[in-house]
Amino acid sequence: MTAPAQPFTLAAEAGTGGIMLWVVLPYVVLAVFVLGHIWRYRYDKFGWTTRSSQLYERRLLRIGSPLFHFGILVVLLGHIGGLVIPQSWTEAAGISEHAYHVSAVVLGTIAGVATVGGLAILIYRRRTVGPVFSATTRNDKAMYASLTVTIALGLAATVAANIVGGGYNYRETISPWFRSIFYFQPDPALMSEAPVLFQLHALSALLLFAFWPFTRLVHMLTAPLGYLTRPYIVYRSRDTRLGARAPHRGWERTGS
Repeated sequence: MTAPAQPFTLAAEAGTGGIMLWVVLPYVVLAVFVLGHIWRYRYDKFGWTTRSSQLYERRLLRIGSPLFHFGILVVLLGHIGGLVIPQSWTEAAGISEHAYHVSAVVLGTIAGVATVGGLAILIYRRRTVGPVFSATTRNDKAMYASLTVTIALGLAATVAANIVGGGYNYRETISPWFRSIFYFQPDPALMSEAPVLFQLHALSALLLFAFWPFTRLVHMLTAPLGYLTRPYIVYRSRDTRLGARAPHRGWERTGS
C-alpha cells in the first residue's frame, strides 16, 4: 500500500530554503518597509503623494478608483482578521469554523473580483488616455505589475482551494506562521504545509511590501489630520483704494 502523495510546495521541508523564504525574508522585508518609509518621509516629503491624474481624465477614474479602493479595503480587513485573530478566539465568540469559512470565502471572492476589476480599469485608463500615460513612470508600471500579481495570486488561491478544491483552512498554518514572526519565534514548517498558490501569494505580498515605501502607495499611510487644526487663511487686499464695485459677501475689506 503506497503512501498518499504530498502536495507540491515551494519548500517541502523547513531546511535552508524554507528558513530563507519564511524566516529571513520576512524580517528583511519588515526592516525595508519601516526604514524605507522613514527615509522617504525625511528626504522626499514633496514626493509623498498620489500624483493624482484626475485633471487629465475623470470618467474612467470615477468608476475604477472607488471599485478598487473599496475592494482592497475589504480584502485588507479580511487579511487582518484572518491572520491576526486566532481561530480559538472566533470559536470562543460563538463563530464556528464553517460559518467563518463561508463568510470569508464569499466576501473575499466578491472583494477580490471588485479589486481586480477596478485595477483593470485603472490600468486600461493609464494605457489608453494619452496625458495619463505620459504621466506614468516606470516606477508606476512596476507598482501596478506587483499589485496585479499579488491580488491575482490571492484570488486564485481562494478560488482553487475553497471553491474548486475541497477547502483549505489557512488559519491552521499561514496565520500561526504570520503571528510567529512578531513573536520572534518564526516557524517555517507551518508555511511548508501550505499549498503552492498560498506560498506564491505570500511571497508576492512580501515583495510588494518591500517595494511599497518607494512608490505612490505611501499615501495609504497618511491622513489629512492637519486640516482639522490648521488656522483659517485670511485674504487681504494690497490695494489702498477700495474700488467702485461693492465686494461680495464674505470678501469685505478687513483693513490694511
